[in-house]
Amino acid sequence: MSDIFFWVFSVMAVVSALSVVLNRNPIYSVLSLIVCFFSIAGHYVLMGALFLCAVHIVVYAGAIMVLFLFVIMLMNLKDVPEFVSKWWHFGAAGAAVAAMVFGLATHLFQSYNPRVIGDMQLKPIAQALFTTYAVPFELSAILFLSAVIGVVALGKSE
Repeated sequence: MSDIFFWVFSVMAVVSALSVVLNRNPIYSVLSLIVCFFSIAGHYVLMGALFLCAVHIVVYAGAIMVLFLFVIMLMNLKDVPEFVSKWWHFGAAGAAVAAMVFGLATHLFQSYNPRVIGDMQLKPIAQALFTTYAVPFELSAILFLSAVIGVVALGKSE
C-alpha cells in the first residue's frame, strides 16, 4: 500500500512542480508550490519522519508561502510578461521529464538497498538547533524580517 502512496505523492510533486514553472499567473504558481510541498510532506510520512513532515508543513507551506503570497499581492502582479517564446517552456518541460525518466530508469535497474533513516527524535534536533545552529537560525529570522520590511517599503512607495 505504501508503494501506491509513494507513486501518488511522486506524480503530485512532479505535476505541481511543472505547474509552478509553466504557469504565467504567479498566484497559481504559488498555489501549485504549496501542493508540491504537501506531496513532499507525504513522502516524509511514508519514511516515518513525522516530525520532519510537521516542520516542513509549518515552515514551508505555512510561513514561506504566506510570505510569497504577501509579496505577490503587495506588488500587484497579475501576469508575468513573456520574455521568451513558448518553445522554451516546452523545451524546459521536456528536459525535466527526460531527467525524471532517466532517474526512474536508473532507480529501477539498480539493486534495491533500503536505507535506514535513523532515530528522528526531537531532543537531538532541538539541541543542535539551539546550540550549534543558533546564530544561523537567528540570521535567517533577520533575513526574513528584512524581506518583509522591504516588501512593505516597495508597496508603500506607489
